[in-house]
Amino acid sequence: MSYLELRDIHKSYYLGKEEFSVLKGIDLDFNLGEFVSILGESGGGKSTLMNIIGGLDRQFQGSVTVDGKRLDHKNEKAMDTYRRDTIGYIYQSYNLISHLTVLDNVLIPLDMTTLNRSQREERAMSLLKRVGLEDQARKYPNQLSGGQKQRVAIARALASDPKVIIADEPTGALDAQNTKEVLEILDSIAREGRLVIAVTHSQSVANAGSRIVHLEDGKINADSRLHNPYPLNDSPRLKSKLLPANVAYKTAYKHFKYNFWRNSLIVLGTAIGLFAVMLFSGLGNGINGYINQQVNNLVNPQVVAVSRYQKSASSSAASSSSQSGAGQRGQSGSTAQSSGSGQGGSGSTMSVATAAPSAQQPTISNQNIKQLKSLKHVTNVDNVYLASNVISKQNNKSVTISSLQNWNASATDNNIKTGHKPHAGEVVLDRDAVAKKFSKNYKSLIGKTVTLKYQTLNNKHQMKTVKMKVKVSGIASSSSNMGGIRSNNYVNTQTMTKAMKAANVPTKTSVVAINVDKLDNVKSTTSQINKLKRNSKRQFKATSVTSVISTVQTYVSLATNILAAIAAISLLVSALMIIVTMYMSVSARTKEIGILRALGESKRDVRRLFISESLIIGVLSATLATVVAFAGGALANHTLASIANFAFVQISLTNVVVVFAIALLISLLASLLPARSAARLNPIDALSAD
Repeated sequence: MSYLELRDIHKSYYLGKEEFSVLKGIDLDFNLGEFVSILGESGGGKSTLMNIIGGLDRQFQGSVTVDGKRLDHKNEKAMDTYRRDTIGYIYQSYNLISHLTVLDNVLIPLDMTTLNRSQREERAMSLLKRVGLEDQARKYPNQLSGGQKQRVAIARALASDPKVIIADEPTGALDAQNTKEVLEILDSIAREGRLVIAVTHSQSVANAGSRIVHLEDGKINADSRLHNPYPLNDSPRLKSKLLPANVAYKTAYKHFKYNFWRNSLIVLGTAIGLFAVMLFSGLGNGINGYINQQVNNLVNPQVVAVSRYQKSASSSAASSSSQSGAGQRGQSGSTAQSSGSGQGGSGSTMSVATAAPSAQQPTISNQNIKQLKSLKHVTNVDNVYLASNVISKQNNKSVTISSLQNWNASATDNNIKTGHKPHAGEVVLDRDAVAKKFSKNYKSLIGKTVTLKYQTLNNKHQMKTVKMKVKVSGIASSSSNMGGIRSNNYVNTQTMTKAMKAANVPTKTSVVAINVDKLDNVKSTTSQINKLKRNSKRQFKATSVTSVISTVQTYVSLATNILAAIAAISLLVSALMIIVTMYMSVSARTKEIGILRALGESKRDVRRLFISESLIIGVLSATLATVVAFAGGALANHTLASIANFAFVQISLTNVVVVFAIALLISLLASLLPARSAARLNPIDALSAD
């Protein structure tokens, strides 16, 4: 039984409904150790017959049996395996891949064997040495002569240790000397016990083999043997395997590097859109961080201001008082009055008025405070007292300040620049609104005694004077908020209530400041307080600075997301660029696709190759965008440092991850159609492309 048998092979091509018969019932047997020349004129069906033997052409009638097993040409995966295991191709036009080195071209079929990396390279170099090209291994095909290219093609055909070598016009483009050398190599391959089938139209080339089959008009009209087949070689052969995924990535990278400047423009275009998305996201992070910092400097974010709930119009006043308890400006209910002369030897005299609870502003009872303290996550409840419209005198100097309140949970010592928060018998004065107006050397006020004096109403609506003699414990800077500048003047709570009691002024308050154990629990605690009811009626109105922060951050996030979305439009252009580039690459590399399929690579391998190249573009684009975004952010922060000592561009790890994910997604989606188009190419048509 012969190793390779062809039985009743018919092949026709169709132009419309008209049939053109190419092969008309071919019956041939081939044995290992033979060097068979298929001789005939152009158009006689020689190449078509070779494509059927090689498993490339699957549309024919008849049967092909190899080593006793009939091939199933309808099974594409089986044909891929057949070409990997059994067939080696040598072409007249060499069909080397231009962006791969000589060594890499020979390694293509070896990558589909079970040899490890060092063994593959060792075998490739030994084959190049056999064809006399070991010193040309690092060159590219365009740096070789025609004869050298054909020798590389021979080395590649032998790389996977196939049993059948198909040579299609192997000497058609060579001079006499190179023709002689190539024929000697082919004969030596047959001596190794392989089957060499060479297609030629030259009688002299055909005479170099051991057998000549003459093909004319699609039929065998002569079959002559020049000498017996060479003896078989039973040495173990290499085993094949599917192409590993990493090989596709490496090949894609080599092509990217070979066309570096063209691909760099695509990377740059994609990176611009990714850079804008990352920069705007970082800007949003920075602005939100700046808002948090400013609010935290103004007031303790873990505090909830609580007042009694009112449905009437006067509830707006209660709401205002509630906000003042959280660190914002309140409305005064009385007019400041001058104290007259200063208090001798005490240092300074202040006359301050305060907004006392009115009939329209119900106070918070001890029972209410006890109820609030019992709530989950509440750690402390402080009364809030506010005095406003301060007039002070010292050594004939008159200073008017905006407000004075007790040191409670809503206060923060972030604004105290010199000294410390007020203890019993102490006060903190605002640097710009008060301290500097007393003395340019405002720090000298620390430790000095001041007298605070203000008038307010008692429960009978009678005017009462409250006096306090306190020491300055610290100097605070003014805080910025959306309403302008808020001065920071705080007196110790115990000191303030003691003075109020001495003047027979009630110490009941309409606002309390509740401290929550964790920032994450502020929102839920605020909601819980607002839901408290008694006799089916709502009891309290609770507000927190976190709700203000959340609202502002919502607007900031909306603005930055809109900017990022606008920037993302450029990513659509980038996706189109990648799609066009991939289609151009498929068109330019059509022959390469045919070569890879002929060597045994599957449709999946071809798809993976082009998808890999697109993903490389995506990764490099995201990397470039990240580097430029960090550099641009650092430059922007340096430029804005004169406005505020804060990093307004803060690119987080999440932003980087999102940008890389976007880049990979765009690259993947953009490559799917071109890669699918490449994989569906007919190998025969691809090989015949210019």
